[in-house]
Amino acid sequence: MPITVKKIALWRKDVEDKPGALAGILKTLAAAGADLQVLMGYRYPGDPGKAAIELHPVVGKKSLAAARSAGLHASSIPTLLIEGDNKPGLGAVVTRAIADAGVNVAFFVAQVISRKYSAIIGFETEEDARRAASLIRTITTGKKK
Repeated sequence: MPITVKKIALWRKDVEDKPGALAGILKTLAAAGADLQVLMGYRYPGDPGKAAIELHPVVGKKSLAAARSAGLHASSIPTLLIEGDNKPGLGAVVTRAIADAGVNVAFFVAQVISRKYSAIIGFETEEDARRAASLIRTITTGKKK
């Protein structure tokens, strides 16, 4: 499987950091049949009372309604989803190319399951995300896109 790069919308909500905050939101989405591919829940460093929940995708009328009723909203952070076959050093190559282009990364989350690589990368601007997407496609395929 070649590497794919696509722009995505993360849906997010700031929550009180307490037991069950994440479970309640996921219950609402599960009841609507949402099939999530990305899920992050984390505390804000230095603020033990606050946390954030971010997820993707939210598609279809029922899932959209459930997400909104749970207080989620589409994030304004330009975000890319990268998927494909894993190769040792892929993360290093991707981040070096982005850095060398002078693009700052807002966040980077990656994982490898079996032989497949998946990462989400957030950027400060839409232009940064477009530049990074082009770079990633070029370095992973050898072709400009």
